[in-house]
This record gives sequence, structure tokens and C-alpha cells, in this order.
Amino acid sequence: MKLKLIAIAAFLTFAVNTAKSQSTEDSVKTAVNLLFEGMKKADPAKIAASFGDSAVLQTISRTKEGSTVIRNVSVKDFATSIGKLAAGAADEQISFGSIKIDGPLASVWTPYKFYFNGQFSHCGVNSFQMVRINGVWKIQYLIDTRRKTNCE
Repeated sequence: MKLKLIAIAAFLTFAVNTAKSQSTEDSVKTAVNLLFEGMKKADPAKIAASFGDSAVLQTISRTKEGSTVIRNVSVKDFATSIGKLAAGAADEQISFGSIKIDGPLASVWTPYKFYFNGQFSHCGVNSFQMVRINGVWKIQYLIDTRRKTNCE
């Protein structure tokens, strides 16, 4: 009987911790998805709301000569440029790779394919650093890669 109670207690502890972890992971996914919903709806306010006040956005790309370059973009400029598009024009389709969480910090890896006006444009990976501020996950740092080949 005592062994049975220990087994039940261990199972319940595991189940509660797993549920809590899933809940936190789901809230991180929701925060990331808010950005892409804002992009698809061409809603600059929703895009801006996805980011922390001092967020950094960067893109890694290659020049025609093959050199790697990193481009910085402000959240305001990014949100404004997407807001000028028609709803549905910017459609970034992501899948969640890995999500690592430690208290108020989360790291999220999302491979993606980007479609502009229904046509494939490019693919790559987004790397997010998220921070939970006042109970809400915000994007603090986003860097992505972009390529037109090897997208499958």
C-alpha cells in the first residue's frame, strides 16, 4: 500500500510539472504567433505589441559576392512597412522547432517559409529570445536567415 501511494504521488508530481511546462510553452507559442498574425493582417499595432520596448531585429543574408551581412531593422520601421501592405500579402508560415524556457527567458527556433501575395519568396529560420515581462511574453531579440533554395 505504501509503495502504491508513493507511485501515485510521483505520477501526480510528474503530471503537474508536465502540465505547467506545456502551459508555459503554449504561452510562448502564442506570443510568437501574435507577430505572424499581425503580419498576415497587416496590423502594425499587433506587430509592435509582440515586442519588448528595447527589442532588436536582425536579418542575416548574403551579398551577390557571397559575403554574410547582418541588417538591423527597428520594430517601428518593420511594423510600419508591413502595415502598408494589403492584408494577407505577408504570410510567414512557421513550424516550431525547439523551445527552451528558464523562468522569464525563452529561446525559440522556428523554421519558416515566406509567401508574398501568395507566391513563395524565401525560407529560413527565426531565432527568438523571449522575455516574460509582467506575466506577458515579449520578443526581445529576433534574428533570421533568408534563402531561396533548400527549403524542403
